[in-house]
Amino acid sequence: MEGDGAENSKSFSGIPEAVFVDNVDEFMSLPENTEGVDKVLRRLDEQHGKYKFMEYTLNTKRRRLRQQIPDLARSLDMIEKLNAQKEDMDTQFLLSDQVFVKANLKPTKTVYLWLGANVMLEYSLEDAENLLRTNMATAKKNLSCVEHDLDFLRDQWTTTEVNMARVYNWDVKRRQAAKASS
Repeated sequence: MEGDGAENSKSFSGIPEAVFVDNVDEFMSLPENTEGVDKVLRRLDEQHGKYKFMEYTLNTKRRRLRQQIPDLARSLDMIEKLNAQKEDMDTQFLLSDQVFVKANLKPTKTVYLWLGANVMLEYSLEDAENLLRTNMATAKKNLSCVEHDLDFLRDQWTTTEVNMARVYNWDVKRRQAAKASS
């Protein structure tokens, strides 16, 4: 990612940033943390769970984009072949998983693109190429953003795990000190 350091440390998807608990005594004396260690740990665990769910969602999106990019590249290759074609051509194309069909293609100036949601439209070869190149650039940019967000997210859940450990250890030491003084 290009840009300033502040932009690179933030999430593109609006993932909330976990604040590192540097001083546990100060943290536990905050008004929202006076209800006790168990509730604070439960809240941190809930935040950790939300980060894990966000990770699952982003991994699903990354997987979809990683499949989409090669499909777009194959479609662009086919558009280039159709643009260069001057005479009939015998070929095979994928009908469904592991099923190919032989076909004879005549030179053409149009192509049908499957847009999804049961929608297919006819485009000129030039328009189809422009659309596919735009979609490819968008998919690559989105993949880059998703990977950046996954890195950011890993930092957030690591910070949350460290915070949980620090609060837990603080409580153990506090209890040991109370036990020793009584």
